[in-house]
Amino acid sequence: MLVELKNGETYNGHLVSCDSWMNINLRDVICTSKDGDRFWRMPECYIRGSTIKYLRIPDEVIDMVKEDAQAKSRNRTEMNKNRGGNSSQNQRGGRQGGGNRNNVGNRPGQGYGGAANNAMRLGGAAGQGNRLPHAAKNRK
Repeated sequence: MLVELKNGETYNGHLVSCDSWMNINLRDVICTSKDGDRFWRMPECYIRGSTIKYLRIPDEVIDMVKEDAQAKSRNRTEMNKNRGGNSSQNQRGGRQGGGNRNNVGNRPGQGYGGAANNAMRLGGAAGQGNRLPHAAKNRK
């Protein structure tokens, strides 16, 4: 690929890596001066993304990347085909499916109701704690 910098220098080499700030590592690089008179050959170089004016990438490389992206999306679709939903094979996924999870909290009168539920089950009002009816008589 060819990289032209804002100062006019060009770097031609094989892309090794590129990050989200467009910082680039190239290998087998030929650097050309601004005026095009001088050339330098380097085994590798690093280019800061903020200094890049433009990149020239061969068409066949762009086509290869498009094909790879399409293949990955096809594989992802096939892998997720049996996940979630109301599938009879998959008893654990989706919002409506799910199989028997012994979900105690959704059964009335049982489960995780806290102190209010326990008090109501024992016949008292919520917030009375463990007081028995005869405790009020002994208090003066």
